[in-house]
Amino acid sequence: MRKEIFRGAGVAIITPFTETGVNYNELGRIIEDQIAGGTDAIVITGTTGESATMTDAEHREAIRYTVEKVGGRIPVVAGTGSNETSYAIELSQYAEKVGADALLLVTPYYNKCTQNGLVAHYMKIADSVGIPAILYNVPSRTGVGIKTETYAKLSQHPRIVGVKEASGDLTAILRLRAATGDDFAVYSGNDDQIVPILSLGGSGVISVLSNVAPRAAHDICQHYFDGDVRTAAKMQIDYADLIDALFCEVNPIPVKTAMCRLGYDAGPLRMPLSEMEPVHAAQLDAALRKHGLLK
Repeated sequence: MRKEIFRGAGVAIITPFTETGVNYNELGRIIEDQIAGGTDAIVITGTTGESATMTDAEHREAIRYTVEKVGGRIPVVAGTGSNETSYAIELSQYAEKVGADALLLVTPYYNKCTQNGLVAHYMKIADSVGIPAILYNVPSRTGVGIKTETYAKLSQHPRIVGVKEASGDLTAILRLRAATGDDFAVYSGNDDQIVPILSLGGSGVISVLSNVAPRAAHDICQHYFDGDVRTAAKMQIDYADLIDALFCEVNPIPVKTAMCRLGYDAGPLRMPLSEMEPVHAAQLDAALRKHGLLK
């Protein structure tokens, strides 16, 4: 039986930027507030962290800094995926070297490789490291999705231990659960599907919502695990408006805007991401106020 890397809500944490680099002091502050708020894992340099616009040096240093700052209190999962297998291996080996607990590996984007290519890509990365890896299936961004039979093959590797599923397809997730067995962890990649995926035996969520409401995201999972499904479902429904607002424009535009509203020095979005449209910003503010996060 493979051990879960974490169980509950891991935050897909933003990266606070200055005009010239990463604001590590503010990243440290956010990490501390996340841990105090009950977050179950820190997921650094993912989509929400704008890893696609980070330099290699920034990417590596953000991972190293986060591992050091967390200091073993909760797991750190490092986003090290790439559409170039050799570069993903380099980043993954670096993350292992500096003490990350696990890797998050997005499907290779733009190349749109075949399912055989996915198997070869992921197996080669997993063979190159000694820490576990979580796959990341988000076909709306990458143009390629992981099929059931591919999950079945990949789950046989001892270091490929789970997936962040952001396809939105609950039927496909049901089939992957049947194909991979109980010790292959499935994390929701969509905050509006936490409880549905938990109901299929999921292990939790890698969450954007956790940036602004870490206790709520944690509690949705914990209530479910404790057998209080009714409360978990009620919270899922109650937070639907805030989740919708956090995705009313492409992630992470709304969540970085929200973090600024909440008093964090989240800094600028990196181009080609742009500032929120006023109508969407108003929607976001209203949802933050409704949940007592913004006065």
